[in-house]
Amino acid sequence: MTSTQKDQHGARSQRSQEADKPHRRKEEKKYSCDECGKGFTRAVHLETHQLIHSGVKAYTCDLCGKSFTLAANLKRHQLIHSGVKAYTCDLCGKSFTLAANLKRHQLIHSGVKAYTCDFCGKSFNRAGSLKTHQLIHSEVKAYSCDLCGKTFARPGSLKTHQLIHSGVKAYSCDFCGKSFTHAESLKRHQLIHSGVKAYTCDFCGKSFTLAVNLKTHQLIHSGIKPYTCDFCGKSFTHLGNLKTHQLVHSGVKAYTCDLCGKSFTHAGSLKTHQLVHSGVKAYTCDLCGKSFTHAESLKRHQLIHSGVKAYTCDLCGKSFTHAESLKRHQLIHSGIKPYTCDLCGKSFTQTGSLKTHQLIHSGVKAYSCDMCGKSFTQTGSLKRHQLNHSGVKAYSCDQCGRAFTHSGLLQRHQVIHSGFKAYSCHICGKTFHWIGSLNIHLRIHTGNDVYCCDQCGKLFVKYKDLQDHLFTHTVGRPYKCDLCEKTFKAPRYLKKHQQIHTRKKLQVQLL
Repeated sequence: MTSTQKDQHGARSQRSQEADKPHRRKEEKKYSCDECGKGFTRAVHLETHQLIHSGVKAYTCDLCGKSFTLAANLKRHQLIHSGVKAYTCDLCGKSFTLAANLKRHQLIHSGVKAYTCDFCGKSFNRAGSLKTHQLIHSEVKAYSCDLCGKTFARPGSLKTHQLIHSGVKAYSCDFCGKSFTHAESLKRHQLIHSGVKAYTCDFCGKSFTLAVNLKTHQLIHSGIKPYTCDFCGKSFTHLGNLKTHQLVHSGVKAYTCDLCGKSFTHAGSLKTHQLVHSGVKAYTCDLCGKSFTHAESLKRHQLIHSGVKAYTCDLCGKSFTHAESLKRHQLIHSGIKPYTCDLCGKSFTQTGSLKTHQLIHSGVKAYSCDMCGKSFTQTGSLKRHQLNHSGVKAYSCDQCGRAFTHSGLLQRHQVIHSGFKAYSCHICGKTFHWIGSLNIHLRIHTGNDVYCCDQCGKLFVKYKDLQDHLFTHTVGRPYKCDLCEKTFKAPRYLKKHQQIHTRKKLQVQLL
């Protein structure tokens, strides 16, 4: 056969092969799996596939114990342990053990996402990724954790979850020593130390280290809060936030501080609290020198110096720096005081105010001023008092320039500039900025000092009489004598009674 004849024969052979290719592609899948319905062109392929459904994994890796249905899968897996990654991506330099893994990876750089979910429109590079994603919409979670009962749509998700229960955190950060269960979690964490925040919100300019954090943040700007608490009606942007919130209603506080015994609903809240005991206040205000344990606390504090009060009460016109301060204030106008002191019957709008009040009944004043010796029930009261000795007046009025030691005094003063007078005299109709001013004014009509009971509105000339009267609202006689077990409604009555025992002791000593 001549060279020309060989070339012609080769060309015919190639054309014959090319002609056969479409025929082979369209070859009928005559063999179907009874378990899942998947079709195959050859019986041997069906037999190999059916081994998956048998659950038998006869091929085990000697290095890690992982088992496989097919010997070929074991061989591919063992390449991982060799550490050899011969296939490198030209675009980003990432290396892979298998050529197939490199091909799948390169689809990311192509930007082509040909597989789209019909339910939510999300697109994927690979058909397998789409199938895995669609399990989320099926709501079928067939894989359940034996330890906590949590269910998952995919077996891989279950395996990843089970590592949490093992307690093993094999991946440690070289920068801060923090350990993680998964390698991916470590990689995400290390981005924090890089300082790079490549994902920026177009609405507010806030930047994030991870794209997923940006997406989560952007939901805030949408204003959509589809997750509502069945107990109190509060709505949330994210399902996770709702679940975290619902723990409050459960009443379970599983995380307890070893130093003071205070309990918390969330582990994060306990960690935040424990910083208080460390005594470290690394965040200092440049304007007034006040220090804080947490950066967030400093940011909140600095708003006070900005003078911006974006939250205004519709009922009295009073403005606040923080939204939660406005909410607390609005409870005053509601007139509802659900928190009552068991000792004296006094009621409060907020539970924190009740706790603060109850310290008065303890009689313990553990915090003393080094300058003047005055004692206080709370450390906060001592700190506020000590500012008087410092002479520092960090809070200035924008309207008249008058300066004050405490932010509360500034707020009280600013009511004057608002022109709003919420307190009116029932005798002559004169109005006042503050209730204290009204009480002083009332003395004009009575000729005496006037003190008003918060509980029943009864007026008293002497402040001591008002204090005595307040105990008439007390249920029972909570003050008990240690020596004779006699009980009293007010602490001053108890003290007066105890003087009897003191006198008796002195008489015995004299005899």
